Amino acid sequence: MKPEQLRSSRWFAPDDLRSFGHRSRMMQLGYAEEEFLERPMIGVMNTWSELNACHGHFPERVKDVKRGIAQAGGFGVEMPSLSVDESFTKPTSMLYRNMLAMEVEEMIRSHPLDGVVLMGGCDKTTPGLVMGAITAGVPMIFLPAGPMLRGHYAGKVLGSGSDAWKYWDERRAGAITDEEWLGIQGGIARSVGTCMTMGTASTMTAITDALGLTLPGASSVPAADSGHQRMSSECGRRIVDMVWEDLTPNKIITDAAVQNAATVAMATGCSTNAVVHLIAIARRAGVDLSLDDLDSLGRTTPLIANIRPSGKDYLMEDFYYAGGLRALMKQLAERLDTSCVTVTGKSMAEGLEGAKVYNDDVIRPLSNPVYQEGSLAVLRGNLCPDGAVIKPAACDPKYHMHEGPALVFDSYPEMKAAIDDEHLDVTPDHVLVLRNAGPLGGPGFPEWGMLPIPKALIKQGHRDMLRISDARMSGTSYGACVLHVCPEAFIGGPLVLLRTGDTIRLDLPNRSLDMLVDDDELQRRKAEWTAPAPKFDRGYGWMFARHVTQADKGCDFDYLEAGFGSAAGEPDIY
Repeated sequence: MKPEQLRSSRWFAPDDLRSFGHRSRMMQLGYAEEEFLERPMIGVMNTWSELNACHGHFPERVKDVKRGIAQAGGFGVEMPSLSVDESFTKPTSMLYRNMLAMEVEEMIRSHPLDGVVLMGGCDKTTPGLVMGAITAGVPMIFLPAGPMLRGHYAGKVLGSGSDAWKYWDERRAGAITDEEWLGIQGGIARSVGTCMTMGTASTMTAITDALGLTLPGASSVPAADSGHQRMSSECGRRIVDMVWEDLTPNKIITDAAVQNAATVAMATGCSTNAVVHLIAIARRAGVDLSLDDLDSLGRTTPLIANIRPSGKDYLMEDFYYAGGLRALMKQLAERLDTSCVTVTGKSMAEGLEGAKVYNDDVIRPLSNPVYQEGSLAVLRGNLCPDGAVIKPAACDPKYHMHEGPALVFDSYPEMKAAIDDEHLDVTPDHVLVLRNAGPLGGPGFPEWGMLPIPKALIKQGHRDMLRISDARMSGTSYGACVLHVCPEAFIGGPLVLLRTGDTIRLDLPNRSLDMLVDDDELQRRKAEWTAPAPKFDRGYGWMFARHVTQADKGCDFDYLEAGFGSAAGEPDIY
């Protein structure tokens, strides 16, 4: 590409009144023409906020990125983006993933940007940034926030999320004192960065890495490591070259790249949220990826990353020291299409050259996996005709085949009140069911799917039981949890017809989930059902409710799904 072909040149190069105004405003900002004319203008999309602990280091990383951009002869501009944090955003961050995607797409389209560096990591920021940039179509590179350091308390290593659920059950059982609980609270998250288990954050940055959208192995670098600073400045240098090379997303995100990403996800013990986000990303890129495709990979891809919660012993910092994602992908090379091009402009095979495993208990060989099959399985049946997902490696194997009576809750508050009732009539064979917690019912598809074990059973020593919902769950969660039941109950999916006491049968080997109720009775119940009132009557929520797709389609907006966009091919409106 030549300087006059830069997208930014449409704003700055012509000798006309509008371009005079553009150049004048740049000079008002303190820049001389030689700083921005005929140089790639790079947007640094930063999802930092003072309430997003995962991204607490991003103000410094912006400086590193812009330093790299300047070194390569580009002009970097920070573009603050919606900070969809996982901890504080209510009712759920998932409600706003598509808002972030829309914002990124429109910010790129409406500004003189030739390429973008996407700074994200906290769960929904990665897919939101990537989805928006895919549709805009300019060269992009993703900068992962990186995992936080290991948690520690009283001589024990703690994993964010996973150990919170574990010790909360112990506290409910009366086995944790106030002092111990406070110590765990302060020790479980010791630095900036995302959850250091293989939760949704690390899953999605690994997927983005495997898609070829990061520098090779960038997703493994801990947030607090000095290597993260060096990686950030390298992102800045590389994006400038990508602009000159016209290396746009459609040249990277191919059918084969998506297949690679899904395979890597299965091998890492990925979050169940990978299903929703990867389908949405693929559909934005015009790649047909279905639940059945993911289930097929789940049946054949061994889990080789021994990282909590699917693994037993290690965290993301250990994974990095063991060789990181490059080493894991090297182990998987025979199952990947390593000819795929990455943001480096080179093939995946070239990016994996020299990668080694330094601890084969953390990153297992294919001959000695943590779990023989992959991380996820897709179920179908009269409870979930359009699919549901479960994480077999993260639950007690005795629940892989289970039959028991349903205990049904219509809302989260109802479930929460009942679960804490020590006199609740429940046995370990019961199946807890939460409904009206999907994309529309939640609203926004909240992470309520790891239903707490009833207090009565906790005190008896039980720590797992079969749970079913149309909700999601945190990627750091574990247990026999069936999620994303589709269609959701709120729109009349079969889950709404279930009654307390009905028998549910899960047959994981045969991928089936059914309520043992005859069809005539189900038809009678369906006739009695009345659709609930919408959750929103204004604003973004109103738009969300009218256009969001169901979980099996990625929960994107129906008018944003299809095909690549091209900011470079926009009408001449400058």
